[in-house]
Amino acid sequence: MPARTRLYTKNDWLREAVVTPSATLGVEKYRDQSRRDFARLIHCPSFRRLQGKTQLFPSHESDFFRNRLTHSLEVAQIAKSIAIRINSTDPFFKRNPINLDMVEFAGLAHDLGHPPFGHNGEATLDRLMLRHGGFEGNAQTLRLIARIEKKTTTEFPSASRSPRAVDPVSLTDLRLGLNLTYRSLASILKYDRIIPQTEAARVSQGSEKKPVKGYYASEGKLVERIKAHVAPEFGDKFRTIECHIMDVADDIAYSTYDLEDAFKANFLTPLAMMAKDDEFKEKIAAKVRESLSTKLPGVSASFAVSDVNDILGEIFKPLLQFNDATLKKLNEGATEAELSFLIGTHTSAGSQALAEKGYLRTSFTSDLVGRFIRGVQVIPDSSCPSMSAVHLDVDTFKSVETLKHFAFELLIVSPMLKIAEKRGDQIIKTLFECFMGDRSLLPSDWRELYGTIDSEAWQARVVCDYISGMSDRYCVEMYARITSENPITIWKPH
Repeated sequence: MPARTRLYTKNDWLREAVVTPSATLGVEKYRDQSRRDFARLIHCPSFRRLQGKTQLFPSHESDFFRNRLTHSLEVAQIAKSIAIRINSTDPFFKRNPINLDMVEFAGLAHDLGHPPFGHNGEATLDRLMLRHGGFEGNAQTLRLIARIEKKTTTEFPSASRSPRAVDPVSLTDLRLGLNLTYRSLASILKYDRIIPQTEAARVSQGSEKKPVKGYYASEGKLVERIKAHVAPEFGDKFRTIECHIMDVADDIAYSTYDLEDAFKANFLTPLAMMAKDDEFKEKIAAKVRESLSTKLPGVSASFAVSDVNDILGEIFKPLLQFNDATLKKLNEGATEAELSFLIGTHTSAGSQALAEKGYLRTSFTSDLVGRFIRGVQVIPDSSCPSMSAVHLDVDTFKSVETLKHFAFELLIVSPMLKIAEKRGDQIIKTLFECFMGDRSLLPSDWRELYGTIDSEAWQARVVCDYISGMSDRYCVEMYARITSENPITIWKPH
């Protein structure tokens, strides 16, 4: 079989640094390169810090709610299940199985670049970095594993000195992050575009008001090398099959488990969702139409309020169906007032039960996840298998998108979350301005990195990298140490 028709080739498993210190210890024949990358991810500090980053609700509110780490674990499990199903059912992938470690890696790594305070923190950092290339979570994930994590540079440690991060003469960034294989780096490259480097460029594209999805110009050459190794002759938008699977798994997790957290927190109930007015539901329908046109081109983007109602009714039908006792009363004949009372009390009780009864919630979300996984379809690309596409069938896609946007649109207008949003914005803005004004506040290694290049763009990116890597709690603590009259401590190490 020609190399280009294989799902994986030896070029996929090459690294930026061909020779590493660990390579001199001998070849580990018992594990392949994808497994080594998986291990490097699990053991890196950025992965551990995900436990302290917000998913939907602030992690200190309850130990029930998901954080970025538990969300990533769920995405990885769902992604692996999708890959196992494809390997088992599709003829092409029975012969060319998807690497399960690589799919799991993509699920675990996909949110590494998210800053403190979730999407609100992302918007704040993007605004602060608008003149220097912006900030975006997916772009930061690539930068983090390919640059920021402290495992390898192009120079290796010696007895006399540690490796340098930047060449002071050529001003070249020597960092290689975790020194992952090209295929692992490709697995988290969701958006094949360079984020505009200037505010003027953002304005000209009409995207200055929100983070632009893509990768930073600073990683542009790296992305070129990734493409050259993974799919050298592919001319369309670059996205590997592992990345496709991770993206679908992420949507499934968002649409089910974020909803479960919202039910547990009593922010939402099925009845409250179904009872929303048509104006709100039209916002949801518009979001779904937009997703249909961008993610499933060629499929009719028709989607109306009535479709939202049909999906909600179908999804929540098992929870709101009449029990035998209620059906008996209805069959025996009931007045209009009795009928209204029976229907009202039954639907209200069934809706509230989902928020209060853990067995019901678990069964509900488990059934949804299984159903959505069964709705995954794969389109093999025999000429370039690494670029094979994966997506949800149309009906499943509409259900996932409806639930995902419903929870998000309801929660972002909540006064309680608005307070947290405002607080996070103020904290990140203050820290950014303090560090840019006085680099002595930075830890020693970050302070040294800040001073290697006398450029505001470089220094702003260093500060942005530092803040974005903080957990929510550490970010709050740092803010208190700088601004509070009663700081928690001045001795806690950076």
